[in-house]
Amino acid sequence: MCGIVGLFLKDRTLEPKLGDMLSDMLITMTDRGPDSAGIAIYGAASAKGTKLTIQSSAPETDFADLAQKLASSGIQADVTVKSTHAVIETEAAADEVRSFLTDKPSMRVMGVGDNVEIYKETGLPKDVVERFGVRAMGGTHGIGHTRMATESAVTTLGAHPFSTGPDQCLVHNGSLSNHNNLRRELVRGGMRFETENDSEVAAAYLTSEMAKGKDLGAALEGALGDLDGFFTFVVGTKSGFGVVRDPIACKPAVMAETDQYVAFGSEYRALVNLPGIETARVWEPEPATVYFWDHEKAA
Repeated sequence: MCGIVGLFLKDRTLEPKLGDMLSDMLITMTDRGPDSAGIAIYGAASAKGTKLTIQSSAPETDFADLAQKLASSGIQADVTVKSTHAVIETEAAADEVRSFLTDKPSMRVMGVGDNVEIYKETGLPKDVVERFGVRAMGGTHGIGHTRMATESAVTTLGAHPFSTGPDQCLVHNGSLSNHNNLRRELVRGGMRFETENDSEVAAAYLTSEMAKGKDLGAALEGALGDLDGFFTFVVGTKSGFGVVRDPIACKPAVMAETDQYVAFGSEYRALVNLPGIETARVWEPEPATVYFWDHEKAA
């Protein structure tokens, strides 16, 4: 039992409030998963071109003079530290930063892209939100997750969202039965994994499908045939937001849409404080049905 939330804004005047609204939604879901929590926020694009969110188990040491350490390796970057995470913005390729981190096992990449920042840690949602200043963050869309671990250890790496491609991330409630076989296929195709978590396999599957030229909606359609088990996925891309449930759809889910936003929650109580919710179209997502919105297609 985990709690999932997601918010895709249509009304640009709400963008400064995204972090605040998403935080309230996630905190409401605390009793569905008190082990760890995480949020992905799609905000302003980096002026330097590449943005990486890094997590450290020794931030006092790792983040001290990190910009200078990167520069000594030929990587010019701006570094913003938030507790156990740091956001690195650079004109260098993401793989250059990953190479810099190769011999620094206490630092791990949480997310890479132009827009996305991912913050996740063990602990309650209210503490994670406060630790990283999520309420003050603006953006166009975001997703969040509070976890009750059932099949793997309670760790930062095991927390959601999982990100396996640029500006892509996924949160999941459920359990996949064919993730080991699928993992092997994806590894043969060049995919790299950080955990044994089945949800990371789902994220990597979508990354692999989108690398073939599919948009998020088409990749989610493919997941219905290729992934076995019980799942509700909420997924973010640079401009898109998608939801899908497995054909049995035993995991709870509710959605709401107005002229201002599309919202997702594991339960309706996650949505009750959103503006205009009393007149929103509210529904339970159908089994084996893809719901997909994209800012670029709406423009």
